[in-house]
Amino acid sequence: MKLPDTRVRPGRRAGLAARDPDDRTAVGRKKAAAYERLDAYRARLEALQELLYAEGRHRLLIVLQAMDTAGKDSTIRHVFQGVDPLGVNVSGFKAPTPEEAAHDFLWRVHRRVPGAGEIAIFNRSHYEDVLVTRVNGWIDAAECRRRYRQINDFERMLAESGTTILKFYLHISKDEQKKRLEARRDTPEKQWKFNPGDLPVRAQWTAYMKAYEAALSATSTAHAPWHVIPANSKLARNLVISHLLVEALENLGMRYPAVPDGLAGIEID
Repeated sequence: MKLPDTRVRPGRRAGLAARDPDDRTAVGRKKAAAYERLDAYRARLEALQELLYAEGRHRLLIVLQAMDTAGKDSTIRHVFQGVDPLGVNVSGFKAPTPEEAAHDFLWRVHRRVPGAGEIAIFNRSHYEDVLVTRVNGWIDAAECRRRYRQINDFERMLAESGTTILKFYLHISKDEQKKRLEARRDTPEKQWKFNPGDLPVRAQWTAYMKAYEAALSATSTAHAPWHVIPANSKLARNLVISHLLVEALENLGMRYPAVPDGLAGIEID
């Protein structure tokens, strides 16, 4: 399967404006074959997650960031369809509680990183504290740069402690977001998802693109790379993310624990 180049190289600009959110290279010519590949990835991910849990040495942290309607929830549902929920924890980070606000901005995040053998998925993350806060002027440029550095140090510590970190920015176009918002507004089964509060954020699209460009450029590192995932096509999005997850887990060289001595001779009444 041919894939777009999604990685943001450390020390380089993310180049969001030059990346096509409608790139469907991963899908190829035949959708039926693409869905078969996705099913194969799901099966492989299920097996690798069981191995990760059984071995109990490695940790996997997945960060999902995106504008509204880009499909963070949908990605979790479709990519992780077959994994054992006991080994996967999903966390969302909205406005901090009073207790969380009384600590440094990474305090609430550190409490939810994966333990040995676990996968943790952040549906929005610590990056909200250099996106929402910056766009709305709640922090200045100097504080934002400090937070970039603190995020890089935090993620380096996690990586050095055995955590594999994959960060995915789901890249949709403004026109595609409009279509999805209209579908939520007009489709009875989707109307519960429509939130008028999303519209002021949409009005800040240009400011958010600037903030994402800066954040991804400053925090894509060798130990915690950002991937810009073309997300106008849900199928292409799921295929690319599934491939990257399977590749990362296979590269860990995991093994099942050694069989206890005398196992074959144990009788079960």
